[in-house]
Amino acid sequence: MVRVGIIGCGKIAQVRHIPEYLDNPNAKLTGLYDLNLQRAKDLAEKYNCKSYESVEEMLADPEIDAVSVCVANHVHAEITIAALKAGKHVLCEKPMATKLKDCQMMVDAAEQMGKKLMIGQNQRFAKAHAEAKRLIERGDIGKVLTFKTTFGHGGPETWSIDAGPQNWFFDKKRAAMGAMADLGVHKTDLIQYLLDDTVEETTAKVTTLDKKDSNGNLIGVDDNAICIYKMKSGIIGTMTASWTYYGEEDNSTIIYGTEGMLKIYYNPKYCIELIRKDGGKVFYDIDQIQTNDNQTKSGIIDAFVESVENDSEPAVSGKSVLSAMKAIFGSLKSSELGRTVRVDEEELE
Repeated sequence: MVRVGIIGCGKIAQVRHIPEYLDNPNAKLTGLYDLNLQRAKDLAEKYNCKSYESVEEMLADPEIDAVSVCVANHVHAEITIAALKAGKHVLCEKPMATKLKDCQMMVDAAEQMGKKLMIGQNQRFAKAHAEAKRLIERGDIGKVLTFKTTFGHGGPETWSIDAGPQNWFFDKKRAAMGAMADLGVHKTDLIQYLLDDTVEETTAKVTTLDKKDSNGNLIGVDDNAICIYKMKSGIIGTMTASWTYYGEEDNSTIIYGTEGMLKIYYNPKYCIELIRKDGGKVFYDIDQIQTNDNQTKSGIIDAFVESVENDSEPAVSGKSVLSAMKAIFGSLKSSELGRTVRVDEEELE
């Protein structure tokens, strides 16, 4: 039995971490902490567990085996490293951290302490993504040439626990990055997973077009990012992240190969469309991607619990996410410099 504490009781904790731990027979929700102490107390009473007055108090508790880190971006690294050094396994929400060196420090701490570090890149667990990866590996669309992957919705102010323009996602000090960190990390990690490849170069435009703070000024983080990725294999494609898709979400990926294409979460009826070079089509009805308004079981919590319970490598280890984070930071630098950037530590540092 894995005894779990959750640090940060905002929306992602309430719609994913808490219910999915409660649903897992090998996990016990043991404690909660939030900057809003009353929120943690109310939730602890509701779910019959303990609330803590501080992060330090939770990490010092021998009754806690593992923690979910569900706080604002700027303290992901600090709290994760503290938890690992306290002997806890960690599931940290994305983005992994706000600086590449902090991402590496998190991985190093996990290795030094012999603890699990998993990052909440849940798109790898979507059933259609797993099936699409299998089809690509089997060669159903031939050799992959290009791709486009998109994640856009109307913005976090409609979903955050503190709804409206005052939400922490719009605060540069706490979020550091905007749509790129919130959504772009998902699709960057996903495309690398689907293609079993890594981003080598990025040419990006990361900007703020529409989102405004409570004073009517454009927010200090990006609300749109469009990146051209060149993979190590030579495959090229685009990754788009946006908080200004007003009307409906777009969480689709299209992979183009020499023998056809795969449209994933593109058709509202079928999660995968395989369109062959000769025009023939195969439709797959496996599942539908979750949305902000329709949260389905992510799989990320179960995988983390299984990793701790069985002492096995996490399905999305911190180390495996480093390359995606390099692409994110490389894209930010590309946009800042107005040129293509090679995704490697030397240039990004």
